[in-house]
Amino acid sequence: MIFTLSWLKDHLETTADIKDICATLDAIGIEVDKLTDRASELRDFKVAEILEAKPHPDADKLQICKVQTHEGIQEIVCGAPNAQASLKVVYAAMGTMIPGLMGEDGKPFILKKAKIRGVESCGMMLSRRELGIGEDHDGIVELPSEAKIGDDVAEYLGVDDPIIEVEITPNRGDWLGVRSIARELAAAGLGQLKPLHIPQISPQFKSTKKMIYGDEIAQKACPHFVGRMIKNVKNTESPIWLKERLEAIGLRSISALVDITNYLTVDLCRPAHFFDAAKLKGNVVVRMAKEGETLFALDEKEYELSADMLTICDEEKAQAIAGVMGGLESGCQESTTEIFLELALFDPISIALTGRKLNLQSDARYRFERGVDRAFAKEALEIATQMVLDICGGEVSEIMELGSPLIEPEPIPYRPERTKTLTGIEIAPEEQIRILEDLGFKVETSQDIYKVIEPSWRWDHEGEAGIVEEVIRINGIDKIEPISLNHERGSVVPAQTRTQRSRERARQLLALRGFWETVTFGFMDSEKAALFAERKPSLYVANPVSSELDYMRPSLLPNLLDGVLYNGKRGLGDVDLFEIGPFFNGDRENEQPVGIAAVRSGINHGRHWQMSPRTVDVFDIKADVLATLEIIDAPIANLTILRDAPDYYHPGRSGALGLGPKNILAYFGELHPNVLKKFGIKGTVVAMEIFPQNIPQSKKKSLNKGIYNPSDLMPLSRDFAFVIPLDLEAEKIRRAALSADKKMIADVQIFDVFEGKNLEKNQKSLAINVIIQPTEKTLTEVELEDLHKKIIVACEKQGAILRS
Repeated sequence: MIFTLSWLKDHLETTADIKDICATLDAIGIEVDKLTDRASELRDFKVAEILEAKPHPDADKLQICKVQTHEGIQEIVCGAPNAQASLKVVYAAMGTMIPGLMGEDGKPFILKKAKIRGVESCGMMLSRRELGIGEDHDGIVELPSEAKIGDDVAEYLGVDDPIIEVEITPNRGDWLGVRSIARELAAAGLGQLKPLHIPQISPQFKSTKKMIYGDEIAQKACPHFVGRMIKNVKNTESPIWLKERLEAIGLRSISALVDITNYLTVDLCRPAHFFDAAKLKGNVVVRMAKEGETLFALDEKEYELSADMLTICDEEKAQAIAGVMGGLESGCQESTTEIFLELALFDPISIALTGRKLNLQSDARYRFERGVDRAFAKEALEIATQMVLDICGGEVSEIMELGSPLIEPEPIPYRPERTKTLTGIEIAPEEQIRILEDLGFKVETSQDIYKVIEPSWRWDHEGEAGIVEEVIRINGIDKIEPISLNHERGSVVPAQTRTQRSRERARQLLALRGFWETVTFGFMDSEKAALFAERKPSLYVANPVSSELDYMRPSLLPNLLDGVLYNGKRGLGDVDLFEIGPFFNGDRENEQPVGIAAVRSGINHGRHWQMSPRTVDVFDIKADVLATLEIIDAPIANLTILRDAPDYYHPGRSGALGLGPKNILAYFGELHPNVLKKFGIKGTVVAMEIFPQNIPQSKKKSLNKGIYNPSDLMPLSRDFAFVIPLDLEAEKIRRAALSADKKMIADVQIFDVFEGKNLEKNQKSLAINVIIQPTEKTLTEVELEDLHKKIIVACEKQGAILRS
């Protein structure tokens, strides 16, 4: 949001200087991004007077001027058609940098003495473009006759006005109007908000056009629509004050009608639109677009519309994309004499979706999708009408209206003491009421609990804490005193949530296991994405930074594989990478979970005299995934290994870990050779993907495992050997043994698998080691024998037979 100091003072009665204003804006949460003092930038340019102007002997379009400057009389060769005697001009001496010109070397142009067609020129008289303050280059600047030679030119040019640029938070669309900024400063005690004059204009003729809703959906997308006709207007050039004000904030003056809409947009955060009424066929219709309907917009581009986009139409076709951009065909030209002026309240979500779908940005869309004043359409229409009458003349019709302003929002219950309990700052209730009322809130104080009603230009309050924030913000964020965390009132509540702590623990663990963390783009090549999931239209990027980044990633693995390839091409073939971040199943919020993924490639360790290196395999990554799941508090003891890994994994060397087939917590294993081939990776890559959102919420209060309290009794070790079917998973036997007595059995490990000799072809031998940990007393032989029987029975239920 950009505005000038004088523009701000149109709404704010204040004696504060620019430094105090900027400091106050920062203190109340409106961050000042940039302050431009144009007067200081033009300090090298002075007022001068042309004494004589005569034709150049060797050039038809040049004149030789004698110019009275503060440095004496200078001879300057000038090609401006308006150079004439007695004219006060802007003079630049030798050695001055000219803001609006660049040298042949691409660097700023420094004025030097030069011969032009044989005549020496000492200095320069400048146009507004050369000064860098506008686009006018038809002639040199003509200063007022009362300007004194040698004076700074900034005041005479109307650019002695500082320009303030502030950052706007998404919830404060009202800050996109100068008046709202002034209101905030007035509430902060920096002056008084001037009353806003709303003209009352009597109609002079009956409108020949009516306004109608085309359908019920359009009425919901546009709950309030007002308009009127104005005839016998003259779309002339804007007055100097309006042109200078718009040019100061970077908007080019086009015509009076266009400039008026731009002015209202910035001044009051109320976009408006003028249609050339003579080009509208019949009545004005607010309706949803027809599927495939097209519109040639003011940016001279054609847009294809869909049925979910709101339009402003005549009785034949769409003439504007509502709240986003008008159509070129019905736009106002210099020849326009009859206009239809409209102001509306549009649904912010509808406008945002339309603009995003069309990839079309405008100042109007920027404001409507953040929310404009819900009850100001008629008043803004009157203000816009008065500006048209003052600048362009004309006669006006009655005001026409569709729908109505939105009803007053529900009161928010508010207790003034909450400022103290929530922030530690005590502010008197009377001062709180004063702040809220200065901000436009209505406050009812008949009971202990106040009722606070937000103003029509605010959309962002949902509860008591939001009201506290308003009071504290205006009171001054800088007045909040820092409090040491090492206080005596007890332990500090952790700043991190459980989810954040879980991710941090996973990050630390994977780093300790030798992985390097990566942070990659959330988008990728759509062709590669097809290897990992079926592509969805909603996940294509509308305006990708490159053709290889045109799709939102359906998995974290593709970008990690790109990292493996990148490192491999640079000689680093053994690389282990991980990433914690979002992946995308759709465009809804609940379809963008955060996952944990990792890949290993090459050999499993460096050269060592005691061990032979080997290629990483599924068991390496299985150990990684189990360790990670355990550290993030997944129920490891209840996990089942399934053969349900996606197709981009190797079908015989991969698996899934889940709490049954319907709740998968992780995939792991070798990646499919065909997938690696598509990425250009040679060799083996193993990978894992963890889905923390599928992990059931633990009943534990934290992720800490608690104090380690080992038993005083010695553990016992017992071995069991079973004959099991060849296709029976060994893990099922291990888990069966572990569940035989959860209190007594501390661990079960598989230590031997054997096939052949005396076993049938469809059988194998499996040996397990069971660790028994007594906790209360030493086990008797009978108790130990009963435990052995429990283990054997549990394993037999899975199809195992105890070997004799």
